Amino acid sequence: MGVLEIIVRVTLVTVLIKLVMATDHIVGGPNGGWDTSSDLQSWALSQKFSVGDNLIFQYPPNHNVIEVTKTDYDSCQLTKPIQTYNDGKTTIPLTSPGKKYYICGTIGHCSTGMKVEIDTTLATASSSPVESPSPQEIPIIPSPGPEGLTLTPSPSAESPSYGVPLASSPLLDTPLETPTLSPMVPSTEFTGSAASPLENHSVDQPDSSSASKVMQAAVLSYLTMIVAF
Repeated sequence: MGVLEIIVRVTLVTVLIKLVMATDHIVGGPNGGWDTSSDLQSWALSQKFSVGDNLIFQYPPNHNVIEVTKTDYDSCQLTKPIQTYNDGKTTIPLTSPGKKYYICGTIGHCSTGMKVEIDTTLATASSSPVESPSPQEIPIIPSPGPEGLTLTPSPSAESPSYGVPLASSPLLDTPLETPTLSPMVPSTEFTGSAASPLENHSVDQPDSSSASKVMQAAVLSYLTMIVAF
C-alpha cells in the first residue's frame, strides 16, 4: 500500500466521520438571519465551516440567495451567477474545501451588507497525544539473574548488580578449634647394652602454631570459594 493510497483512505474516513457529525449553520444566527440588519461578516468569522456541514438560509419572499464569483461578490454585481435559490429556506451542503460567496439578488441589498463569504476547511480527526511515562513512573521489577541470583537494578548505576544471598553455613556457625598434636615419645626399651641413638639426639617437636595457621588458611580458602559460588 503506497503512501498516496494511505492518505486518500485516511481522508475519506475523516470525511465520512465528519458527514456523520455534520453541523448545521443557520446563516446570521442565533440572533440574526439572512437580512440587511444582521452583521453577516462578523458571524461568518465566528464560525468554523468544515466539509460535511450545511448552510441554512432562512428568509422572507423579498430576499433570495445567489452564489457568485469572488469578483461579483466584491462588486455586488450579477454578471456570472453560479446558483440561485428563492425557496425561503435553503440548505446548501458544504461538500468541498475552499471559499464560496453568497449575496442577495434584490437590488441594493448586497451593497448594504447582505452578503457572506464562507471559508470551508477539510475536516480533520482530532487525536489526543500519547503521554509517555516519565522515568520516575516506570516500575522497577527485579528479575532473576544467572543461576538463581536476584537481579536488582541499581538507581545510580547503568549496569545492574547482583545481590548474592549468603546462606547460613555450618562451617560459619561452628567455632574453629586448633588441633592439638600430642608429642611422639619414642620407646626406651632396647635390648642389649648398646646405647639408644635417641639418647644422643633430641626429639624434634612439631610446631603447633605453624600447623594451626596452615589449617586456618585452608578453612578461609574453602569459605572464600563457597561465597564466590
